[in-house]
Amino acid sequence: MNATVGDRLLVHGNSVGERDRTGVIIEVQGVNGGPPYTVRFDDGHTGLVFPGPDAVVVPQ
Repeated sequence: MNATVGDRLLVHGNSVGERDRTGVIIEVQGVNGGPPYTVRFDDGHTGLVFPGPDAVVVPQ
């Protein structure tokens, strides 16, 4: 998984009834666009994310 600043991260809910989370990647800390990413989620929360198999990077 590779990303650049400004791409969106979509994390699918992994349990029944859990909502998907989306946010903007504001910092790429890995080598060559790899994780971890600092993400500002749409709910205002900012966090360090090591995306799993339930995550997708949407290029902008």
